Amino acid sequence: MKYSAIIPVRAGSKRLPNKNILPFGGTNLLINKIRQLKRVSLIDEIVVSSDSDLMLQMAVDEGVTPHKRPIEYADEKTKSFGEVVAFCAENAAHGENVIWAPCVCPLCDEFNFTDAINKYEELVLKNHEYDSVISAKLFKEYLWDEEKPVNYKLGLGHVPSQQLPNYQVIVNGFYIAPRQKMIDWKYFFGLKPYRMIISKREAVDIDDKEDFLIAQALLKTR
Repeated sequence: MKYSAIIPVRAGSKRLPNKNILPFGGTNLLINKIRQLKRVSLIDEIVVSSDSDLMLQMAVDEGVTPHKRPIEYADEKTKSFGEVVAFCAENAAHGENVIWAPCVCPLCDEFNFTDAINKYEELVLKNHEYDSVISAKLFKEYLWDEEKPVNYKLGLGHVPSQQLPNYQVIVNGFYIAPRQKMIDWKYFFGLKPYRMIISKREAVDIDDKEDFLIAQALLKTR
C-alpha cells in the first residue's frame, strides 16, 4: 500500500509574505517539512506542489518530486480550495493513499506522521471505522459566541478549564485519505475522520508573524 506525501506551497502568501520558505531550524519551513517526511520509512513518494519555481527547485535539490501547479490552482481565487485538493491528488500523487502535509506546522514531525499512518492503516484500511485520519488539538478555553458563553455557564455554573468539554481544533499537521477519495470528495478528508490529537507544541500552525515567533521559540526548547 503506497503513500504519497504532498506538500502544498505557493508563492503568494499575503498575511505573512514568503511564509512557506521562512527560516526555520537552520533551513526553511519547506525544507524542514521535506526532511521530516524523508525520515518516515512508510512514505513512498514526497511531492512538492507549487506555482513557485524557487520552491520547486528546493524540492529538486532535496531529492523529492516537483509538481508545477498552474497559477489558477494557486492564486486562491480562480479555483476553490476543494478543486485544488482534487487537482493535486489526481495529478501530483501516484500512491493509493495521500498524506496532505502542509509545511506550516513545523513541529509536527516524523514521529507524528508515523503514528498517523499506523492509525490510518488500522482504523481506515483494516477496520473501516473511519474514512481518513487528520490532526487536531484539544480546545479547553472559555468560548463565547456574539452574545453568550458556548461551553460553560456564568456564575455558580462556572467550572475550572479542565472540566470544559473536549472540543477539538483541526490543525494543518496532516490529513491522510485514499487518493481516489480525495479526488471524489474534492477535499482532503471525509465525513468520518479519525481526529488524532497532537500536543499543543506540535500543533503550532503558522498563519501570522506571532505564530512564527512562537514556533521558533518552541523549537529551541526541544
